[in-house]
Formats: sequence, C-alpha cells, structure tokens
Amino acid sequence: MTYSREFRRKVFLRKEQEQLTFEEIAKRFAVGKASVVRWSKRIEAQRTLNKPATPIDRERLKKDIEKYPDASQYEQAECFGVSPRGIGAALKRLGRSCKKNALTSENRRNGTTCVSRPNENVSTC
Repeated sequence: MTYSREFRRKVFLRKEQEQLTFEEIAKRFAVGKASVVRWSKRIEAQRTLNKPATPIDRERLKKDIEKYPDASQYEQAECFGVSPRGIGAALKRLGRSCKKNALTSENRRNGTTCVSRPNENVSTC
C-alpha cells in the first residue's frame, strides 16, 4: 500500500513540530520505521520500478510456443536463459495462459510424463 503524499507531509510536519525521532514518529503513526526513513530521502511515491528491460524476444517466444506447445515454463526459461517467473511474465504480456501443472490429470493417472524438447534442438532455442 502506498501512503498519500499528504499523509507523508503530515508525518514530517509533526516530526518537526515535536522534535521526534524516526522511531517515535513511526510508532505514533503506526508505520514502519524503514518507511519513515525512506520518506525522509524522497517524499514522493515511486511510480515505476527501476529495472532493466526484459531480454525475452516476443517473436522468438511466440515461435517457440508454436514449435513446442507442451514445453513447461521451466524448459522455456532454460532455453531463453531467464527465470521461469520471467517467462510467466512474458507469456502474460503476450496474452497467453500458463499451464498450472506440467502433467495433465489423465497423464498423472497413467504414469506418463509430459512432452519436452528433443535433446538435439535444445541448443537451437
């Protein structure tokens, strides 16, 4: 939850008026001490994350999905050199749904495994 700019200003106004420490003002307003310290450095709420752009090429991912529709996110992540969570986010941006389980319920009953990439094609991902 993000606290409003007005609330943050009110906290610091009270801190200055009563000469309170960060710990005392945090207790008074029932917020974390770390939050108050962070607000002292920057009162405005941060709107965006400072992270690098994702290295996953959307077109390449689309082709990979078409070529290997049964591949799990873990297999796709290994192919692209990113985390499974990164693949999940990329799939979400593409508007694709993610499989909840690597095996379908029928496969689990029969004891079979899911289809994965052939070993000779892993290096061509």
